[in-house]
Amino acid sequence: MSNRVLIGSLPLRHQPGRFRDILLEAGLEPVDPPAREDQSELSAAYLAEVLPSCFGFVAGAEKIDEPIMQRCPLLKIIARTGVGYDVIDIPAAQKLGIRVSITPGVNQESVAEQAFGLLLGLTRRIAVNSSLIAQGQWERTLPVPIRGKTIGLIGLGRIGQAMVPRAKAFGMNLLAYDPYLKNSPFGTDVPLASLAELFANSDIISLHIPVTSETIGLVRAETIQLMKKGVIIINTARGGLIHEPDLIDALNSGHITAAGLDVTNPEPPQPDNPLRRLPNVLISPHLAGIDTKSMADMADLAAWCVAEMKAGRLPQHCLVC
Repeated sequence: MSNRVLIGSLPLRHQPGRFRDILLEAGLEPVDPPAREDQSELSAAYLAEVLPSCFGFVAGAEKIDEPIMQRCPLLKIIARTGVGYDVIDIPAAQKLGIRVSITPGVNQESVAEQAFGLLLGLTRRIAVNSSLIAQGQWERTLPVPIRGKTIGLIGLGRIGQAMVPRAKAFGMNLLAYDPYLKNSPFGTDVPLASLAELFANSDIISLHIPVTSETIGLVRAETIQLMKKGVIIINTARGGLIHEPDLIDALNSGHITAAGLDVTNPEPPQPDNPLRRLPNVLISPHLAGIDTKSMADMADLAAWCVAEMKAGRLPQHCLVC
């Protein structure tokens, strides 16, 4: 059995932290990629070279498909630093006996902070005004308040729930859609609505769901037509939830006033993507779930999952398969 654990997540490579102590105390050897692997995702060639000799993989955004897994007879666990796992072929992992874990419960506050950062950046015109002033202009266009507005949360899991106290602090009204909930954990303070009701009654729509066959392209021309004219879209979940050409059309027509995106499809957006230049769009580089605290917490939990597997125990509350 191998004791090597590949460190894939970019913010953790060659960095100190408690996660390394957790691995070392379990008799595991952290393996950091060479300097040439300086992009956010490890290259397929490097994974093919190194991963077959590893017991575990502390993964970032790397796509792990069945051909890669088939080359890794020693690999027992892929520990994602995050809660998404759409880049991993779960059926293949199940077939090959490779466990996949995520890090639930440690980064929802970071995501909620970023969502509100994007929202305030748009409504208070922070980036636009800063850019205008840098160009020598002094344009005092009135910002739009969010107090008294209704924010519709699509998804009321950990991240959606973290949005609630922040929205209340800003004096907002709330609606939520979550097909997996029969009752709202917040009672009448955050009533559950159908998707159509949420679209029709929300001034701001914030996405907090994974990409699945049911949710891919959730925001598209047909659903945009159900939304209020002037709605603001915030997406800190996955780029695939939005059909970008339809979003661009709606931003240009004014049906959607603005969009705050921490995720795009693909990432990064291509140089000719109009979203990169529209003045009513803010884009951040898929870092909503990553701040200094949440990254350390995710690293520690991912390392713990690998250590548990090494000890012959299953990290049950973190397992996807």
